[in-house]
Amino acid sequence: MTSILTNIAAMSALQTLRTIGSDLEKTQDRVSSGLRVGTASDNAAYWSIATTMRSDNGALSAVQDALGLGAAKVDTAYSAMESVVDIVTEVKSKLVAASEAGVDKSKIQEEIAQLQQQLRSVASSASFSGENWLQADIGGHTKADTGLIEAGAPVNKQVVASFTRDSKGNVAVQTINVKLDQSTVLFDLSGGDAGLLDTKMLKGVREVTDTNGADRLAHINTTAMSDTTAVWKDIGGDVWMKGDTTGVFPTDASAEYLIKVGGAFVDAVYDTAAGYHFDPDQLMASDGSDLVTYAAGVSVSELDITKLDDYRDETSQNYLGMGTDVDDARIMDALISFVDGQLEAVTSATAKLGSISMRISMQEDFASKLTDSIDKGVGRLVDADMNEESTRLKALQTQQSLAIQSLSIANTSSENILSLFRQ
Repeated sequence: MTSILTNIAAMSALQTLRTIGSDLEKTQDRVSSGLRVGTASDNAAYWSIATTMRSDNGALSAVQDALGLGAAKVDTAYSAMESVVDIVTEVKSKLVAASEAGVDKSKIQEEIAQLQQQLRSVASSASFSGENWLQADIGGHTKADTGLIEAGAPVNKQVVASFTRDSKGNVAVQTINVKLDQSTVLFDLSGGDAGLLDTKMLKGVREVTDTNGADRLAHINTTAMSDTTAVWKDIGGDVWMKGDTTGVFPTDASAEYLIKVGGAFVDAVYDTAAGYHFDPDQLMASDGSDLVTYAAGVSVSELDITKLDDYRDETSQNYLGMGTDVDDARIMDALISFVDGQLEAVTSATAKLGSISMRISMQEDFASKLTDSIDKGVGRLVDADMNEESTRLKALQTQQSLAIQSLSIANTSSENILSLFRQ
């Protein structure tokens, strides 16, 4: 039926043209923006996921910046610690050189004093962004039950490491923690002498290991070697055996022994089960009835080899507790042993910083890869396939042209009715 009131063909052509126009608009938006899902109306679920992940990626970018700052702080401290290891090694070498008979100790002390000043200079200059991890106020104080000095208020430093979101949507920032205490700080700014380089030498005791493998403190025997009624023979392995002045050395249970530790001698015993070991009676009590003390002014950064007389003078605050008759050689051995122990501690602290630096570097690589992975994942959800969209755009443009032509034909059908009335 042909009607001049209702042009069904034109209405159909117009509807088709509208549909094509809407599809063409969407395709043009995708081509211009590069996004298949650009708004929530395109795909609410994908748009929500993509928006959240883009936000998380922004947080990860901030984490990468924080990691870079943390890496700079750790690398600064690590470089300084490497220098400190070299300097303390040189101090140890100077002490060994000063142990030689006839050497002018005052000249060597001048060199050691310069090295000690350099230690302080390196530690004070190892600062980045206002933070120095090598010298800090760690509140060194004396433990009431042992007399040992430890950090009373360790300083905790944190380096932002990652941003996480769990399955419930809870977010958190994870950190790499660095604890500054007596095992890592070189100088204790509180004045408590808990740093590796300002801690003092223990007076009258030595660190030893008991038969159970536990670390203990043992009292130094200050009189055995100066006893003129006896002679001592080195039987190997730093073990000394007591004999009388005629050169007779007992081999039964009455035999007496000493073990040399850090230039000092500690009473020892022998049994077939444990062999030569430290006399349990000379190990410090663990119940707090025995307390250790420190020799004033005898630290890596303060020791002075021109003060050996003070180190054996029991009335001096610098007294080492090794006895008043101890000779220079044994005092030098004690100083070398002490510096070597602190060198091991500094080396261990340097290794800790090195491992933290390695972890931060690995975390930086991971954060970079994680950011790329999130970008790829979001792209798979919302990015448009430009090859497909460009093909669809060309097809829709062609369909639009044909729809317009169809609408034009449909609109001319009414004009054909006029020809019926011209006859």
